[in-house]
Amino acid sequence: MSLFTVTEYDKQVYNEQIRDFLPPKIIDIHTHIWLDKLLTPEPLKPGEVKRTVSWPALVAKDNSIEDLMETYRLMFPDKEVLPMVFSNANRASLKVCNDYVRQSAARMNVPALYYSAPEQSGDELETIIRQGGFLGLKSYLDLSPAYLPEAEIRIFDFFPKYQLAKMNELGAIVMLHIPRPGRLKDPVNLAQILEIKQEYPNIRLILAHIGRAYTESDVGDAFEILSVCKDLMFDFCANTCEFAMTKLLESVGPKRVLFGSDLPILRMRMRRIEENNTYMNLIPPGLYGDPKQDSHLREVSEEEGRKLTFFMYEEILAFQRAANRVGLNREDIERAFYANAKELIDGARASIYGA
Repeated sequence: MSLFTVTEYDKQVYNEQIRDFLPPKIIDIHTHIWLDKLLTPEPLKPGEVKRTVSWPALVAKDNSIEDLMETYRLMFPDKEVLPMVFSNANRASLKVCNDYVRQSAARMNVPALYYSAPEQSGDELETIIRQGGFLGLKSYLDLSPAYLPEAEIRIFDFFPKYQLAKMNELGAIVMLHIPRPGRLKDPVNLAQILEIKQEYPNIRLILAHIGRAYTESDVGDAFEILSVCKDLMFDFCANTCEFAMTKLLESVGPKRVLFGSDLPILRMRMRRIEENNTYMNLIPPGLYGDPKQDSHLREVSEEEGRKLTFFMYEEILAFQRAANRVGLNREDIERAFYANAKELIDGARASIYGA
């Protein structure tokens, strides 16, 4: 049985609109792999509020390295795709999930990041990175101290400075999913990104999801403020905001942009719209349970649902529109989907391991 169904409509979208746009080799800089059996549940404590949205968990209960590679085979049948992988875990499951990533990356010969917790020391992380073959760190705001309300979490609450100092020494990659309701334009986020780039210039810093700029209102004057950061990288994973992608390309050019998927959630069938300064995922009826479980979900009619393709394709089509708008050429597209990531990965590997 196939991992998921690829419909005739999906094939039409890919063959007519996407296949010739993409280069033959692709690096997906942002993917999660984990096994459901490795996760230890962490129920909310009395008065504690969930810090993450619910809808991504509706797409897949886990994503093995084999499922990830099968996803590429199904979605990009004529392309060669190399992922950079990291986990998707709570604090209770970090060790076993990171072990799974380490073993999978070694077995499949793919680059990997270590999923860190803020209480880990810089020296501990260096040892783990070197022994495990990791190229840097990924973390998430839900690992911040529990007493912090979600809206008040700062970057340094889950990437403390003593960790960043060690990553700077190593020249490692740091995949940063910024917190806070203001997303990319949030002044605290912007100030701390500038601080990281000033104090730790050797970190290979990636702002995931274009800094979570999923709608036009999320952008603000962020690109003007961040223009002093000449090597700051951005991935556009799990994003379909053509405005944000266009502003990104206009501001930093094609050499600092990275394709990422955030798989497995880009297996979702959906189309994203902007509504009341937030995003709404339009989904087929009945496919993901009760849409009321998350405010970012809305079901469409059966007829419209048959014309919903993968989130993956929607992301690429949005980037294609932005690329056409700013006039990217074939070399620029190849950089965004392959060469930039290869240079980043090769640079981190050489810096950490001297090879």
